[in-house]
Amino acid sequence: MPFEFRKAEMPEAEFIAALVNSGYRGETSKKGWTTEADLLDGTRTNQADIENMIGQPGSMVLLCTEGADVIGTAHLELRGDECQLGMLVVKPGLQDRGIGRQLMQAAEDTARAAWGVRRITMTVISIRHELIAYYERRGYRRTGRTKPFVSDDTHGYPKSSRPIEFEVMEKLLP
Repeated sequence: MPFEFRKAEMPEAEFIAALVNSGYRGETSKKGWTTEADLLDGTRTNQADIENMIGQPGSMVLLCTEGADVIGTAHLELRGDECQLGMLVVKPGLQDRGIGRQLMQAAEDTARAAWGVRRITMTVISIRHELIAYYERRGYRRTGRTKPFVSDDTHGYPKSSRPIEFEVMEKLLP
């Protein structure tokens, strides 16, 4: 069955938050290779955060569905003349089926169609070398720019005293 992609709606926010948290944090996330569970405690997001993403102008949550099941998400946010891609999640246990690659392509196509952008950016935890390499294989390049990780109840807390920062990556869209 082929994957389909659509914008999330407000009543789906609680489910989306649970899916995102299952992909990034806790024991469930360890079924996939994109887990942050060994680096960060706490949650990755919450229902109110997702509701804000869905309801804010210039922002959307894109869902990947297989039949009636939502199996992936990506957040897109217009920032000036570029789009920020974030919260890219494929349900743990379904990774390594090419879903992430297709979801990224759908996100890029959606950003270009919705906002006419030609550049998409993302931030990746700088010590996640395997994830950075994955994005590089998808055409993203390292910019040399970094952003600090801000610890809070919504996005989690580092498990070690070693500072965590985000590396900014970008891709020029055709």
